Amino acid sequence: MKPKQTITLSIRRQRGLRSSVVAALAAFGLAGFAPAEVPHKKLPPVEPCVVTARFVCAATINEARADYNLAFANANNAATTPERTAGRKQAAADYKEAVALARAQYRARRELCEALDEERYNPVIVPADFLTVAQTAAAPNRFFPLVPGTTFNYRAETPEGTETISFEVTRNTRTILGVTTLVVRDIVKLNGSVIEDTVDWFAQDRSGNVWYFGENTAEYQDGLITTTAGSWEAGVAGAKAGIIMFASPVVGTVYRQELFLGEAEDAAEVVALNESVSVPAGSYSGCLKTQDFTPIDPEVLEFKFYAPGIGSVLTVDPESGKRSELVSVQRN
Repeated sequence: MKPKQTITLSIRRQRGLRSSVVAALAAFGLAGFAPAEVPHKKLPPVEPCVVTARFVCAATINEARADYNLAFANANNAATTPERTAGRKQAAADYKEAVALARAQYRARRELCEALDEERYNPVIVPADFLTVAQTAAAPNRFFPLVPGTTFNYRAETPEGTETISFEVTRNTRTILGVTTLVVRDIVKLNGSVIEDTVDWFAQDRSGNVWYFGENTAEYQDGLITTTAGSWEAGVAGAKAGIIMFASPVVGTVYRQELFLGEAEDAAEVVALNESVSVPAGSYSGCLKTQDFTPIDPEVLEFKFYAPGIGSVLTVDPESGKRSELVSVQRN
């Protein structure tokens, strides 16, 4: 079992599974997760974290089925037989792909449940346990310093061109669940044009851990918003805050950075504490290395490097080789 990080704000664990939940799972025989009927036999207990994964998978498959029905109906209105046939085949192929992804996501969520040894994810947020903005600036987390007026600039070369990122810790605040969070503006440009504009909300607790309370994000194409998927706020529609950086990271620790089921489920693992990194902004030693991933996209992961006293200095996509490197830090 991987070591777990102890933090001031404890995560409540509620053991056991109510019979009503078990009965609801049984009704999901359609999704292949539970038998439709189990006469005269008591169902084995299932951990709540796994129950959550099953219901999310069932919801995703149901959504895919609805999309299939709509696509099939549209194909049925096509003018010619070949068009109708092609539309139906495409609808079936899209549905098959969506179901395969839903099942892969389910497996990834189960693996995360096991890595966390988690039952229910329910972080208890107590506003008094968090620092003020001034207190945070005076004693910031060494790997994720939140000092208002600081902007981190990054650059990455991609097949589409040069990508630049500005990560600005503003002086603005937002109160979420009674906690005063700092507003961070994160803007991504490709060849000078904005492709993503995100506002993040962070707060540091009295033990030095930095919590992530949500984001308002939008992706752009040709100056127009194409999606706001991934936006969430702790306490709204079941979304929950997560840890973005521990005060004292421990190798092997797996943790949730956020949880808004089906939309934002980033998690990470601490993999090293003494890495050396060279980027345009400088050379750094004693760096923290994490492996970041999400069950929503099981095939994707990133390695992130954080320099003490600076913060994030490098992000590497091991699949594509893309490197997002710190170019400069501005303090105003």
